[in-house]
Amino acid sequence: MSINKEHKEFHALDMADGWHVPPGYPDGIEQKILSGGLDEAARSGHRTRLLRFLPGAFTTRPFVHDYWEEVYLLAGDLIVADATDGGTTETFAANTYACRPPGVEHGPFRSQGGCLLLETHYYADGPT
Repeated sequence: MSINKEHKEFHALDMADGWHVPPGYPDGIEQKILSGGLDEAARSGHRTRLLRFLPGAFTTRPFVHDYWEEVYLLAGDLIVADATDGGTTETFAANTYACRPPGVEHGPFRSQGGCLLLETHYYADGPT
């Protein structure tokens, strides 16, 4: 796996600037790309981002993608509906983690008080 990312030493992040709604997401959910890039058409790349849900933000459908995804909930609450179980939900708090291989259905998601996630997305045959 080739990873094209810039070398970046510790630096302060401007948490007030650089946020935008990712394609396919509703208003109230915003991302800030920290490094890398993911080219879904070419099925290549590696991206690290922050994703934040403003209070009350939600998605309405499950997600499925063809890349690996690792998610760490830094702060707030994230409510996950089980896409395979007719709407049962589970609420997660800070310091929870998920690792999903390509093709796994997950979500939909919502947050009552808002949350901040650190996500890594990458194309690969899997972690080694």
